[in-house]
Amino acid sequence: MKYFLFVILMVFVSGVTYAQEIKKIKIDELANYIKACDHPLIVNFWATYCDPCVKEIPYLESEVAKYKDQKLELLLVSVDPHQFFPDKIAQFVKGHHLVDSVYWLNEKNPDYFCPKIDKQWTGGIPSSLFVNNATHYRKFFERQLTEPQVLENINLLIKQ
Repeated sequence: MKYFLFVILMVFVSGVTYAQEIKKIKIDELANYIKACDHPLIVNFWATYCDPCVKEIPYLESEVAKYKDQKLELLLVSVDPHQFFPDKIAQFVKGHHLVDSVYWLNEKNPDYFCPKIDKQWTGGIPSSLFVNNATHYRKFFERQLTEPQVLENINLLIKQ
């Protein structure tokens, strides 16, 4: 009986670990967080339907995990259409076992929100912003990064 209860408890706990909440965020909230952030930060813009995004996220997460002791944070910001929020995005997150914070950008006009992240951003995804306010490091990429490029930019980002 104890074994049965233990198994039920483990199934419940493992199911909860992937029941991540997808939070809405407005661009001004995100821009303010980036501006005030006191630790190295990567903000990745992606969508569930974007194959290069789907390929990039796993190595972003795995490389960032190696630097958690240096307070490196990854924010995964979905730019999926409003009808994908929250169900389709949550299914994607669960199916891909994403562990970092996932947000849905609650904005409709790229001409409004893109320049608030980077003046050169045309709206293409995947896109990533690497920022460390303490060292004044800021680099924006409007393309899929390779795993070595992610690692190289993390090293530049956390360099003291």
